[in-house]
Amino acid sequence: MLKVENIKKSFDQKEVVKNVSFSVDKGEAFGLLGPNGAGKSTLISMICGLVKYDQGDIWIDGLSVKKRPLEIKKKIGIVPQEIALYPTISARENLLFWGKMYGLTRAETKRKAEEVLSFVGLSERAKDKIETFSGGMKRRINIGAALMHEPELLIMDEPTVGIDPQSRNHILETVKDLNKSGVTIIYTSHYMAEVEYLCDRIGIIDQGEVMALGTQRDLCNRLANGTVIEMKLTNLNEEFLQYIKQIHGVERVMIKPDTHAIDICINETENPLPEIITLAVNANIQIETMERKEPNLESLFLQLTGRSLRD
Repeated sequence: MLKVENIKKSFDQKEVVKNVSFSVDKGEAFGLLGPNGAGKSTLISMICGLVKYDQGDIWIDGLSVKKRPLEIKKKIGIVPQEIALYPTISARENLLFWGKMYGLTRAETKRKAEEVLSFVGLSERAKDKIETFSGGMKRRINIGAALMHEPELLIMDEPTVGIDPQSRNHILETVKDLNKSGVTIIYTSHYMAEVEYLCDRIGIIDQGEVMALGTQRDLCNRLANGTVIEMKLTNLNEEFLQYIKQIHGVERVMIKPDTHAIDICINETENPLPEIITLAVNANIQIETMERKEPNLESLFLQLTGRSLRD
């Protein structure tokens, strides 16, 4: 369904997407993970034909985005991070508007609007203005707008930002159902658990480059020769952190925000733990707890980028 090949993009001589290549099969749910500023939004904009790329090409269902942009856009639904709705008109009127923008006939637009309202669970609020909706309900109609023309590829950019857990669960189940019906999904999120739940394969992008690509199991197996140790400490200080980073076998160290804990990526074959413990004792730093974390996407992300997904 999607093939991205050797894509590069620069703004003001700064390269923000660097020779990126990956593909997504028809019917697949593909997760794109990366911290703020990693290049995700620029990459999505290029896939949608909204931003021109400097090098390479992108194909959707065998068609070049560069050469056949209008045909491409008919195949894509985009759920942007920002709410793309008119607040002073009703949910139904918003959907009817977007149906017209997609070129649907009047009969098709009416039929599809009712179908979408039912699918996102908001038929009873169809006549209510968007400005009266909760954040979660706005997100659901935002998704509905992208479904009006029955896209083959649905791109969702942070669709659950700033909503309550119940609305988030509803949206996740909606995405699951869409994928089961055959819609190809590209899903970006700051919530690792969402991507783990929804996606068959995952790409990790940082500083404009694809750092890792594969199934969850494939990616977690990359930690086979290493692991992440979580330590909760008292009297933690910057000097101690700098000493840890210099120990042979320590690959990454990350402070966990608002806690007295650190995550340490270590190479188990080097076994730096005894030296870390000795260093803590000598520095009068007490180790409250020490726990080995099982390999997961969060561990891999830390190992590859040196920071958490939500940094």
